[in-house]
This record gives sequence, C-alpha cells and structure tokens, in this order.
Amino acid sequence: MELQQLWPGLEINHLSKIGSDHSPMQLTCNPSTGPVKKAFRLLNLWIKHDSFLEVVKENWQADFHASPYILFNHKMKKLKKALTVWSKDTFGDIFQRLASLEEVVKVHETQFELNPTVQNRERLQRVQAELIRVWALEEHFWKQNAGMVWFKDRDRNTKLFHAHVNGKRRKLQLKRIQDRNGNWLEEQADIAEEAVHFFQQQFHESSVPTDFTILVHMSVMINEE
Repeated sequence: MELQQLWPGLEINHLSKIGSDHSPMQLTCNPSTGPVKKAFRLLNLWIKHDSFLEVVKENWQADFHASPYILFNHKMKKLKKALTVWSKDTFGDIFQRLASLEEVVKVHETQFELNPTVQNRERLQRVQAELIRVWALEEHFWKQNAGMVWFKDRDRNTKLFHAHVNGKRRKLQLKRIQDRNGNWLEEQADIAEEAVHFFQQQFHESSVPTDFTILVHMSVMINEE
C-alpha cells in the first residue's frame, strides 16, 4: 500500500521465463501519462448541505423554449457549472483544509498544555470539532470514489480508500493495443492515432452503392393512380 502511495503509476510486467521456472518482473515506477480530464461527478456529501437543493432549483431553469431534449441538455450543463462553483465556494479543497486544520489543532493543543485556561480549552474544542467535520467530508469523498459500500461508517482508513481508488484507475488505463496489422503499440501518441483510425473506418463508407436492381424483387404496394 505504501509503495502504491509513493508511485501511484507503478506498473509491473511479467516477462518470459528464460533459464528458470520463475518469470522475472519488470517494474516501471514513473510511467509517462498524459493529463486526464476528470468527469463531473455529483458527490453524496453535497446532498447533505442545506443550500444544495436551493442551488439545484435556481439553476434548473431555462429562459427559452425548445424541444425537451435540448432543454434537458441545457439544464444539465447549466447545473453542472453551478454546482462546480458552489462546491468550490462551499467546501473548498477538502484535503488542503484538512492539512491546515491538523496543524492548527497541534498549535492549540500545545497552548492548552502550557496554559490550561478555559479560553484555551474552548478554542481547542472548536478547532477539534471543525477537524472532525472535515474528516467526515473526506471519508464520504473517498468512500464514494472507492465504491466500498461494505465499509463501516466512522471507521476511517483513508490510505485504504486511496489505494483502492488508485487500483481502480490503473485497471481502467489502456497501456497498449494492437493495430490493424497486429503490431503492439505502447506509446500514447500511437495508441491515440490508431484509435482515431479505427473509429474513422467504423463510421466511414468508402463508396455509396448505386445498384438498385434488388428493388425489382419487392412487391408493389401502390399503383400509379
């Protein structure tokens, strides 16, 4: 698990057995991967916020008339942008807030140990309560992304969540493909080019058929009149 945290893109390939009954392993610690555009995802923790439904209601409106499909598509795009901005303003960067709060709690703990007054105790309890609240947000985030429905609430193990999510992402990554000639391609540029060519062939017709003689075998349902 710690090795996966250190090298999230770690790759292991089992090579051919040569001169031994064991397969040698080839480890690639930092494979080159391009930027990944993250898809929009509604987080479950949003729904529990008091202003969530109001944001949805305000942005599920359209100021024009069109077909239901066009209206629905417009509303979805509008709501996605609104929720993205709202989430950033409401929750911010959970992980950055968590790291900052942990440092703040340490400072207040030290102050209370040196000077155990009522005021210092109250300050410590306030930052501890905020830390627990952000911990819960982080737990909800990792639990949803990991898809671990069997995991018990309040049993924090974010390292396990993180490792599980990384494992799912690695399974979804496309490392190599075979081209039209049966050759293996591993470079991202080559894979992208071959993928474009494949779908171009799927949705392109080189010639349009012009022979309609088969129509003479169809029975006539409508006469000239």
